Amino acid sequence: MKVIVAMSGGVDSSVAAYLLKKEGHEVIGLSFELWDKRDLKSSNVCCSVETIELAKSVAHSLGIEHYTVDVRDAFYKHVIEDFCSSYIKGETPNPCILCNKYIKFDFLMKKARELGADFVATGHYARIERQNKNVGAGFKPAPTDSYRYLLKKGIDPKKDQSYVLYVLKQEELARTLFPLGELTKEKTREIAKDIGLASALRPESQEICFVGDGKYVDFIKGFSPESLQPGNIVDTEGKIIGEHTGIAFYTIGQRKRLGISSLKPHYVAHIDRGKNTILAGSKDAAMVKSFNVRDLNWIAIESLSASIKVNARIRSMMKEAPATISPAENDRVLVEFDEPQWAPAPGQSAVFYEGDVVIGGGVIE
Repeated sequence: MKVIVAMSGGVDSSVAAYLLKKEGHEVIGLSFELWDKRDLKSSNVCCSVETIELAKSVAHSLGIEHYTVDVRDAFYKHVIEDFCSSYIKGETPNPCILCNKYIKFDFLMKKARELGADFVATGHYARIERQNKNVGAGFKPAPTDSYRYLLKKGIDPKKDQSYVLYVLKQEELARTLFPLGELTKEKTREIAKDIGLASALRPESQEICFVGDGKYVDFIKGFSPESLQPGNIVDTEGKIIGEHTGIAFYTIGQRKRLGISSLKPHYVAHIDRGKNTILAGSKDAAMVKSFNVRDLNWIAIESLSASIKVNARIRSMMKEAPATISPAENDRVLVEFDEPQWAPAPGQSAVFYEGDVVIGGGVIE
């Protein structure tokens, strides 16, 4: 089979390409030129000049072809603009999910069609399974489908990336491979070291790729300085207790940089864009039991027609918690946790699981 592999220059995508070639596939590497700020030199940034060159070097060492695709216009429109505008609206976006939804898999599929490839692949720690039986109680394939492609967690709980992949459609899952889904991160590094890959000891990418070593607040200031207006911080009784520097600089659950004089810690519990105010209170004030979710994508089911029990995750690094999801008006889903959860932030995603299987997910309102 011919497989197009997204190569960032990191150890994960490098080992994914190696494993596919070892299995006998015709492998082609693909890197993305994301945007105009080509002065990002940090070795921890996933799409810097340095890492694209490293991806080319790895591809050469593996004896595979490599292409670089210019996706700057699409990346600016769908990731950078959405990222900044979400913060300006008082939300907390996840740029990795935006990139997977609008950039990475879309352009991988386009290149696969152009080159006549059978599959695309990435270095994500997740698994895909073709299922022709019911996933579990309440999770049935559409009546016209003989099977569905399921997205499942990677076996390494510390590296599972199924949360950021819930936006994938059936047609994408059907043509995608995740060679690292059955591996731990330690095993991946061991393989890279054994075969002498240059990326074997490269540290994890920690920054937002288009922000680099700077702070996201400085990036947003440069993007839209006129939209950042100071306003009041109020307590749960409506009393003014401080002043914020612009709602884009705050997220639900935040404690630092509030500038409130008090013997007790305060946390951001609500952001009101219309009034340009931030409500801050005790830790309990940021605990939420229910909320709506929009922009839904279902994987294990065709749609949600009745309430079902799930485990829901509301941040990529958080554990799931038991909840009930129910259909709501305007193509929304109501999420009701069994117990209140810490700081669900509008703009982040809620992803629903049954065991290792991703049922679907959407964006928190």
